[in-house]
Amino acid sequence: MDIFTAFLFLTLVVSTTKAFDPCASPSSESKGSDLSVIHVYGQCSPFNQHKAGSWVNTVINMASKDPARVTYLSSLVASPKATSVPIASGQQVLNIGNYVVRVKLGTPGQLMFMVLDTSRDAAWVPCADCAGCSSPTFSPNTSSTYASLQCSVPQCTQVRGLSCPTTGAAACFFNQTYGGDSSFSAMLSQDSLGLAADTLPSYSFGCVNAVSGSTLPPQGLLGLGRGPMSLLSQSGSLYSGVFSYCFPSFKSYYFSGSLRLGPLGQPKNIRTTPLLRNPHRPTLYYVNLTGVSVGRVLVPVAPELLAFDPNTGAGTIIDSGTVITRFVEPVYAAIRDEFRKQAKGPFTTIGAFDTCFAATNEDIAPPVTFHFTGMDLKLPVENTLIHSSAGSLACLAMAAAPNNVNSVLNVIANLQQQNLRIMFDVTNSRLGIARELCN
Repeated sequence: MDIFTAFLFLTLVVSTTKAFDPCASPSSESKGSDLSVIHVYGQCSPFNQHKAGSWVNTVINMASKDPARVTYLSSLVASPKATSVPIASGQQVLNIGNYVVRVKLGTPGQLMFMVLDTSRDAAWVPCADCAGCSSPTFSPNTSSTYASLQCSVPQCTQVRGLSCPTTGAAACFFNQTYGGDSSFSAMLSQDSLGLAADTLPSYSFGCVNAVSGSTLPPQGLLGLGRGPMSLLSQSGSLYSGVFSYCFPSFKSYYFSGSLRLGPLGQPKNIRTTPLLRNPHRPTLYYVNLTGVSVGRVLVPVAPELLAFDPNTGAGTIIDSGTVITRFVEPVYAAIRDEFRKQAKGPFTTIGAFDTCFAATNEDIAPPVTFHFTGMDLKLPVENTLIHSSAGSLACLAMAAAPNNVNSVLNVIANLQQQNLRIMFDVTNSRLGIARELCN
């Protein structure tokens, strides 16, 4: 091999390696507002602690935290009296979200991986010198556009857990709990937020200065709810009240999912159902789930268990942070019992999953279909079943909501949303779903 041939071969190897680097950052020449979305435990995630062969254990561990999140979501709808502020009142109990996007915060932009949460409005990130935070953190001192906000600004009244004096000027501090066993304190701040090719010059967020517990997202949270502090509200007319996402599966190695902001590039042929608005809890994305079919059987469920009721908060929401879909206990029991009738047992329990059976019988397991007003969603097999680590068992990947006094809410979770384009069109009050492989 002569020198020229060797040089050409080396050049091809290097360029090919770069072209197919699955974890490479998107090209700076990419256009639009299409952000990569990855799972927290994906191979490209900076937070990845996954070990080979333990996916079902990872999901079981994540799903074990669902009850705390569903309890929190139920607390949002339990008491319509405390609703003058769009962020829900009462003790805030959240669970870590499961998907993150790459954003740039400050000037020059500092790369952060923020968890997506469609049931939260206010964003927050751990800041430099934060007590109890893991690194890396956001450094306000190196951003030329950073500013802390005073208690007198309107945004301060829209954040829960305020700690402001009754008189005099002071910075807007707030304290919140998270995940049931964690808490944080933060100062309301503003800075430039970079989303793909777009920049929001004065984005309000919490600059976290102290944390306790271990369940907080290590690089912060991006709120995609419907309240005044959310990304949609703070972006004004830039995105016209429209965004969508496609979540890759938990096992996806690549930056293959995406958060798409604005009406451009959204699917043209997409089935939709009306978005319902609860004036007492305007952050949440309610939809009208009218029934569930298992195979060809429409599961018998009392209509009031699915009906939307703004006064009690009952109904069904689409949520990005809950892992497996949760139904109020009578609804789940009816779905599970019909599934067991049509699938071949015997059935065993693994963690949150109480309907596990031999994977060799998976071919006869019935499909599950969600019926919404104007739209049916027949779940793909990978969104219905989850397999044990050894692959010998398949489990129905749904469960009952926590059985407590506020258990009136059904939650369509992210495992059931994987490899689907979920579009939120707040302006036209509709939610769309289209099949899209983003693994």
